[in-house]
Amino acid sequence: MKIGIITESLNRPKTGVELYLSNLLSNFDVKHDIYCINYKKLHLEKFNEYIISNPFKKLFTTLWYPYVIYTLKNTTGFNIIHNPRHFPTIFNLKHSKYIITVHDIFGITLNSKNYETYKKVAYRLLLPKTLKSADKIIAVSENTKNDLIKHFKIPPNKIKVIYNAANETFAKLNEIEISNIKKKYAIDYPFIFYVGGLAAHKNIVRLIESYSKLKMLGVSHKLLLAGVKRYKYNEIFETIEKLNLQKDVVFTGYVPDEDLPGLYNAADLFVYPSFYEGFGLPPLEAMQCGTPVITSNTSSLPEVVGDAGIMVNPYDVDELANKMYEVLTNEDLRKEMSKKGLERAKLFSWKKCAEEHLKVYEEVYTMK
Repeated sequence: MKIGIITESLNRPKTGVELYLSNLLSNFDVKHDIYCINYKKLHLEKFNEYIISNPFKKLFTTLWYPYVIYTLKNTTGFNIIHNPRHFPTIFNLKHSKYIITVHDIFGITLNSKNYETYKKVAYRLLLPKTLKSADKIIAVSENTKNDLIKHFKIPPNKIKVIYNAANETFAKLNEIEISNIKKKYAIDYPFIFYVGGLAAHKNIVRLIESYSKLKMLGVSHKLLLAGVKRYKYNEIFETIEKLNLQKDVVFTGYVPDEDLPGLYNAADLFVYPSFYEGFGLPPLEAMQCGTPVITSNTSSLPEVVGDAGIMVNPYDVDELANKMYEVLTNEDLRKEMSKKGLERAKLFSWKKCAEEHLKVYEEVYTMK
């Protein structure tokens, strides 16, 4: 069986989808002929490479995805084409089976002010045809599967749920390792941690408002926000200034993979109040490091956290502030949450994820 996997995501810093694809490839037991389809060479040792030029260099990279399918639509060389990123691709493949991974459908489920216009248009106008053209859809959570059924009327048997996982480097560290990462980031204070893009749907503004209320209760922790600017982030900085928290909210920018486990370990609490997540990897990474987690009771996040963390209404600033106070002032509760989180994290693994993907490839290959 000859499999082509579109790997354009690996050309960028590793966040969400990029981490998914990187870990998937790393954990494949290569018993099939797998090609990485890209517009530049990645020099991945285990895999062949198939280069399709990118004529849209100065435009949205998303245009390259339908171009790939258009280029391959008459090709007989591949049995399976897997698109791990759910950008609309429009065209049908005549000789290959097509699998697409859907991580979320933000453009349909989120309030219009919380999302980028061009992606909303792509979701509403083009994604339905893309989903129809797929032979199989991989969803990263039951919540995403349910969204696909609800909004696009996809037959349930066309969707396979395969959970993501956290990399094995996310684990409890010793005091020396934690001390080293704190020195690297000039951290000499206790802190609450958040990891993710600075974007409207991540609900960072309400996190900051909750943190302000927490400060009024006498908590001395700072709020450490790790991630890059995504879209509609100006309100975050306006809120910090309005609440006079410039010295208390610390931005790290993008944090490389090798530093994240140390920061999770150094934190007393990880908070992730996102409105919507297709899977929600950061809470799982935090749990795997033994860090107590507070997250939203919405979308896929309850599937990931289970009873190991505390879930709150992401719109309720007072509830979030009170729960943060409860965890930070109760050492026994933090220890209990840490223990439960470590056990919960064992349910997810990239090896299992990769094995289930290969089973889907084999199943689709035999479909008539």
